[in-house]
Amino acid sequence: MVSSIVVQYTDLLRTSDYDLWSRLRVLLKVQGLDPNRTVVVDLLQEGPDHEDGQVISDDGKVYRFSLFYDQASEHGARSAYLHDWTDITDCWRAGSLATRTTDAFAWMTQAVEWS
Repeated sequence: MVSSIVVQYTDLLRTSDYDLWSRLRVLLKVQGLDPNRTVVVDLLQEGPDHEDGQVISDDGKVYRFSLFYDQASEHGARSAYLHDWTDITDCWRAGSLATRTTDAFAWMTQAVEWS
């Protein structure tokens, strides 16, 4: 069963007007990903200045990244930037998000079949 985090965060990525999600859409496009076809496996605050995330592109590649921004500023997310953008397609199965990533892939397949 897919994690509700995957479903909720993917929906936020695709539809939210909040600065963080709007900015992440722009940053993903710069990396060549279509935010409307990208699945968010996780986005977790890891410090006072960044969140660590993982996404799956529509072609099945898995990426890990850090999203840095001034979290104390009201509109700090508007100037967020990606750091350590890493293709982990060949090694995600050994990571801490392996189960959630596997479930996200299954959910992606179901979503395509339903459409």
